Formats: sequence, C-alpha cells, structure tokens
Amino acid sequence: MRVLSTVSKQIRFASTSFAADGKAAPHGGALVNTMLSGEDAAAKIAKATTVIELTDRQSCDVETLNTGGFSPLNGFMNEDVYQGVVNDMRIPGSNLLFGLPVVLDTNRDDILPGQTVALNYNGETIAVLDVESRFTPNKPLETKKCYGTSSLEHPGTQYVAFERGHTYLGGQVSGVAQPKRAYPCLTPEEVRATLPSNTDVVAFQCRNPVHRAHYELFMRALQADNVEESGVVLVHPTMGPTQADDISGEVRYETYKVLTEETKSEPRVHWAYLPYSMHMAGPREAIQHMIIRKNYGCTHFIIGRDMAGSKSSLDGEDFYGAYDAQDLANKHSEELGVQTVPSLNLVCTEEEGYVTADFAKEKGYNAKKLSGTEFRRALRAGEDIPEWFAFKSVVEVLRKHQ
Repeated sequence: MRVLSTVSKQIRFASTSFAADGKAAPHGGALVNTMLSGEDAAAKIAKATTVIELTDRQSCDVETLNTGGFSPLNGFMNEDVYQGVVNDMRIPGSNLLFGLPVVLDTNRDDILPGQTVALNYNGETIAVLDVESRFTPNKPLETKKCYGTSSLEHPGTQYVAFERGHTYLGGQVSGVAQPKRAYPCLTPEEVRATLPSNTDVVAFQCRNPVHRAHYELFMRALQADNVEESGVVLVHPTMGPTQADDISGEVRYETYKVLTEETKSEPRVHWAYLPYSMHMAGPREAIQHMIIRKNYGCTHFIIGRDMAGSKSSLDGEDFYGAYDAQDLANKHSEELGVQTVPSLNLVCTEEEGYVTADFAKEKGYNAKKLSGTEFRRALRAGEDIPEWFAFKSVVEVLRKHQ
C-alpha cells in the first residue's frame, strides 16, 4: 500500500487535553449523563401529567442528550440558548461553540412551562422533560443561519418547515430508559471504555454503507502527519434518519455488521453507532459532528469534501462549496481541541490500486470508474459489482434488502 503522507508526526495542539479516563476531554469539560434508574426513574415518570410520542428524529436527539453525546447540554435548548446557537454558533454564558440547535418541536398548545412531560418512543417512556420554556422559532432565520439558505430546495429547510411543529419546548431532560432499536448504540461512556487511553482516536463519520474507497480513506488517515503512530480509528456511522432517498439505518447496520466481522483482524479499527439524524447542514454540521465525537473520546476527525452537503431538489446544484466544511472546521479546530484530518481524494487505478487522484494524474495512471447510478443499476440487476469498488459481503446484504 502506498504511503500517502510523510513519516514525521506533528505535536498535538496545546489545547488538546485528556480526561481522567485518558480520552479526549468532553466538550465543556464534563460528560453529561441524565439517566435515572430504579425508584428515581419511577418517581420521575410518575410526575408526568402528559405524554409526547417522539418521532424517529426526536428519539435520536433524546437519546444523545440522555447519554452525553450533546454535552454540555442536559436538555432541550431554551430560547436564549437557541438564539445564541442559531445566530452565533455559541452557547450564551459559557460561549462554547455549538453547531446546530437541539430543540423539541410540537404542534400542541396545551403544554406549558412548569409541566412535566413523559417522552415516549414506540409506546415506551425513554425520558421525562421538565418544561422550562415554550417559544415560537423564527424558522426562516434558523434555516438561513444553520443551512445557509431558507430555500425549500434544501432537505434540512424542508424538514424544519414541514415536519417540525410550530412551537419549541425547552427544559431539562431526565433519561429513564434506552430506546429499543434494531441497531445497538453504545453510550459515550461505553465507547470511551473500548478505546485506548492517551493516544489519538480518529473519528470517521458516514451515513452510507462503507465501500472500498471509504475503507482505504480511514485506514490512510492513520498515516496523517498529525496522527500518532499508536492512533486508532473509530468508524462511527450516524444511524438515524437522513435524506429521503438514503438507505435505512437498519439496512446500513447489517452492512456494518458484516464489514466489522471482515475487518476484525485489524486492531486499529473500532466500530460504534451514533443515534443521530442528519440535517445535511454542511459546515455547521461538521462542527456538530466534531463536538459529538469529542464527547465520545475522539481527538481527530476526518472531514471530507462537501461533508454533510446536499443538492438542490430542482437543479441538482450543490448548496455548499467543496471545502466550506473543511474551512470552518479548521478555523475552530484548535478551540475545540479536535484536530482535522482532510479526506484524501482517492481513485482506484489499474496500475497500482488506490492512490491519490493527484498521484494518479502525475503518473498517467488509468483510473477505474463506477458511478453511484451505475452501481445501483447493477445492484438491482444482479450483475457483478467489482471488488475494487465494494466489499462482496456488503453487496450481498444490500441485494438481500432491495
């Protein structure tokens, strides 16, 4: 395998710090855990006077709040925090960076501050909300600031406009149970326990099945100049709802399972799953992902071209520039204490397998090509998929669930 970076390793950021567990210090300094158990959980549930049945997206937010993935948040944002994050990407008071608002929306007019609300998912209570505030969001402003556009051509804007309720509720959340899902999501504390201490942990975010180029990308990220020789990679897919035409979390999980088994001989690769729903918010979402992965114990984050990007539903044009997410992430990297690892632009060549596109061009190599459209067509038709493009085990799972 061609080494794509220099051998020398850079010194860590001065701001990089480790917690008592030898992992990256959580955002804000402490890992939040709102989970109650036993009599405490029962007593909290008994105080609830009404119930909200959560959507899939809302259940992901609640679970991530409960377990500390959104640290330092311990509940849904009140209006002042919401406005601070929307307008300035900052939590008022602490001035901590935060990429996107975390809010509970509703169309109900009977829920008021001071009430206690059971939050149910698939009929079971997973948390209780002590309602502190109720406010009407400025949705055009929210989408313009967070997504860079208020156009309904953007999937995130469509979600805020048509799926979210007209009112947001803020307040502390107490977790009482983990949601029952088809895929297991370890808590930040549990993931941190699986990772080696006092070394670099490189996070790889994805929302699709992992193909050969992805695997090559995150393995070669371990060779980056700013990653220690002892570093490991955490493959940490988001499992909640994404765009309408994406593969479901349940099917993606099946592909990850077979690939975990196939790559288990590689000790530097760790796998875990994140209960998070994508907003396709580009640069802002890159910051959100970095903060979440920091809470899971990661020191580095692989950031690709047009990360969490989306295209117009009318003309197919990209909403964000290819390097917008990288630029914003690099700007705030030192403040967050999370180093960025650029995503290499890899191509598979007939002459030497996977190399960078620049290297292939310099050598005059012939790059193999298979578009996503052609891949999906061949998948449906039962035709052979080249193994340079996709793992055979992953292809078999995708065909099974067509």
